[in-house]
Amino acid sequence: MIVSQLPPLAASLFSLIAIACLLLAFVMLGSRWLRHYLYAFALESWLIAALSASVGYYGHFPELYLIAILTVLFRGCFLPYLILRIIRRLNVAREVHVILQPSTSLVVGAFGVVFALSVASRIGLSLGLAGTVVVLALTVMLSIKLIGFLMLTVRHEAISQVLGLLVLENGIFLGAQILVPGMPLLIEIVILFDLLIVVVCFGILVRYLISHAGTTSVLALNRLVG
Repeated sequence: MIVSQLPPLAASLFSLIAIACLLLAFVMLGSRWLRHYLYAFALESWLIAALSASVGYYGHFPELYLIAILTVLFRGCFLPYLILRIIRRLNVAREVHVILQPSTSLVVGAFGVVFALSVASRIGLSLGLAGTVVVLALTVMLSIKLIGFLMLTVRHEAISQVLGLLVLENGIFLGAQILVPGMPLLIEIVILFDLLIVVVCFGILVRYLISHAGTTSVLALNRLVG
């Protein structure tokens, strides 16, 4: 499948799913409630699974159906379940360690989208793909990655950190489904299992912070040096 030669219905569907994923990333960026982060991430993962299935259907990549199922099970169900258990055990409801307020973070995120659009437009123009779904896919991919980096930078709650990493990886995964749909199945499966390892490691880190520093802020790691 050549993304620049998609039928109008497929291009519209891919664009709609990509934009919805970007909006959910802004939901996470603009809220302090950890469960809101989690629910938005789960819904975003379900949309990416729908995107994988759609790309598999229109591009005749049957292996993407398996990727869609694994995405629903791991990203959309299992990982949110693990994180929800951590939130319940810690009894932490909202983000309290922030550098920027949610409204300011949304403004910075919007500037990030403008920057991503500028970069994607230049790339699309140089490749002769201006005005196609390629530009939108690149824009959304870069935007979600920038939002993930922003969440890692301005929020210090351990749960926010792991969700920031997952959002960042979601951006890469979403772009890959549209731009490189023929990516080897093994690589995609390895990426999914890597996410599981990330969540488990952060769960261990959070318990360590609670037992040794009495807080879930990653800023407390400075006190544990040495």
